[in-house]
Amino acid sequence: MTYDFTEKVILVTGGAGGIGSALCHRCAAGGARLLVVDVDRVRAERTAAGLPGSGHAGLGCDLLDRLAVERMLDGVAATHGRIDVLVNNVGMTSSQRFDVRSVDSIEREIDLNLVSPLVTTRLAIPLLRASGDPRVITTVSLGGIFPLGETPVYSASKFGLRGAMLAIGLDLAGKGIRAGSVLPSATDTRMLRREAVEGGNSMQFQDAPQQPAAVVGAVVSLLDEPRLEAYVRPGESRLVRLAMLAPNLLPRLFPLFRKRGERGMARYLEDLRRRGLARRVGANRWELVEEA
Repeated sequence: MTYDFTEKVILVTGGAGGIGSALCHRCAAGGARLLVVDVDRVRAERTAAGLPGSGHAGLGCDLLDRLAVERMLDGVAATHGRIDVLVNNVGMTSSQRFDVRSVDSIEREIDLNLVSPLVTTRLAIPLLRASGDPRVITTVSLGGIFPLGETPVYSASKFGLRGAMLAIGLDLAGKGIRAGSVLPSATDTRMLRREAVEGGNSMQFQDAPQQPAAVVGAVVSLLDEPRLEAYVRPGESRLVRLAMLAPNLLPRLFPLFRKRGERGMARYLEDLRRRGLARRVGANRWELVEEA
């Protein structure tokens, strides 16, 4: 089957980011009406204004504020009366190591990456039930299968999110709502660029980062063929799932993965420099170049 986007109401959280905005453009090009949700209202409105077609809206909303989420969904109910596809795409990470992070920052990352998609999905259930073919799609990560030693809080949030969405998919399937997740590896977005310049998790640079369009393709494949999970790079997913069959071997494998990842991150930083997205500010320091 091929999913028909025409006149569908699609809400995308983190919609002004790299993956979110690419997904919004793909859905809008198919005739959908996009609700671009982002904590930065100006960016959300700018993204919505740049989409093809009509009927789009940029909505500023802090997903950590339940009352704000309720007000945002009340507005959607008043304007559209339904949500055909909810895409939980918001996420964050930090390059700070676990032993020096503040407890507040740990709680914030867990709340944004894990709790907010669950709360948003739960609050959106009435609007989803008003659709003739309701869907929920969540951006998880291969970090929800394979522990990233340098970013354990991110791993914790994505492990939990993957399990929760598998369970929600099983539960809602019998209630008329189809739910699935995409599990991308490192993707060339501003979040990844910031992590690279800050010397973050090198484990995810085993291969060159994929482009947001590849993740969008996996989302569209879930709309075309509903299932619980879709992997953007099937080869990588098989490798990490195989490694997790013997987790006690990970301490031996990590040094090998880390060396390859460090080389990959160095290549990625040089690629960002060539593209004018990052620059050196010292022998071993980088910074992002602000995009227009």
